[in-house]
Amino acid sequence: MKLVIDYTPAVRQSAGIGRIIRGQVDALVQHNPGYDLSLFVAGTVAASQRTTAPLPLHTFPSISERNLTRIWHRLKIPFPRVEWLTGGAIDLFHATDFVLAPVSARTRMLTVHDLAFMRYPEAAMPSLHHYLNIVVPRSIGRADHVIADSGHTARDLEELWPQLAGRISVVQGAVDHSFFSRVTDQNALQATRRKYGFDDRPFILGLSTLQPRKNFARLIRAFHAARQEAALPHQLIIGGKKGWLFDEIFSTVRELKLEEDVHFPGFIADSDLPALYSAAEFFAYPSLYEGFGLPVIEALACGTPVLTADNSCLPEAGGDGALYVDAESVDSIAGGITRLATQPELRARLAAAGQDHARAFTWQRSLRHLLDAYERALA
Repeated sequence: MKLVIDYTPAVRQSAGIGRIIRGQVDALVQHNPGYDLSLFVAGTVAASQRTTAPLPLHTFPSISERNLTRIWHRLKIPFPRVEWLTGGAIDLFHATDFVLAPVSARTRMLTVHDLAFMRYPEAAMPSLHHYLNIVVPRSIGRADHVIADSGHTARDLEELWPQLAGRISVVQGAVDHSFFSRVTDQNALQATRRKYGFDDRPFILGLSTLQPRKNFARLIRAFHAARQEAALPHQLIIGGKKGWLFDEIFSTVRELKLEEDVHFPGFIADSDLPALYSAAEFFAYPSLYEGFGLPVIEALACGTPVLTADNSCLPEAGGDGALYVDAESVDSIAGGITRLATQPELRARLAAAGQDHARAFTWQRSLRHLLDAYERALA
């Protein structure tokens, strides 16, 4: 049975979707039940990326990812073809990141991680929003089966495309085992603080690409309100690289004169995440919309209580280990911050419940659901 997986996001994206695809493919390679498996990557791949991949990567070396996107999805020209690279006829092709390449396969599967570009169009760059609104519906129409990262995303898909009923599988991601070893060594925790340049005060951690959907501007306003109401000594650390439409985040800090209390250390290396989650008093993630909510589960696995929103998939991600707030209400977020910052017994209760909840999110479970989805698609 010839299975070809689009491994492009695993190579191009360091966090989020990239981590999920890397984890699922690693588990599939390790526990392969008999598929003849190939990995395809759109565009060029660095030598270092080839050596860390679990299998050889098939690419079109003379065509960049951008040019492939133009040819396949803007011009709608179905050449060059993936099957040329991967040894002929394909039984199952799995497109892992919203968009289905033009491929001749007996069965075509598409993963749609979220529908934020439709639910919150104002949070996306206009050019990206326009592109996704064209290519994602087109890809869904060509797919024989669709994977969603959460039950909520599956319901969104079926609501918008009723014809998908019976052709959607939920395959949640997982948390790497390294997150389940809470970092307690004070030297390691201090080293992480020094590396990212913030002081010894207790801190609240936010983490994601800086973009409007993550709701950091409201989080900052809520942090300011909670500090004033409860005289909190905390600082707010927001890790993540700059994405798009992020000016409001920084202007909010300047407006509220929080330059000494809100810090942006930039991208956080995967290897430093367990220590950073462990050092935080709690993790704040009041996103407007998510497809899976991986950072929430990572924080819970580290034994760190979470404040998150009551929308989209986030209750699935947080379970009993999170305190839920209204993401569109600064007052609601501020109230949650105050409760978690001033009630150590609440933090302890959420931390214990959260670790229990996070233990369900294993790569073995994710792989089992992925293989079930493959079997449904091929039936």
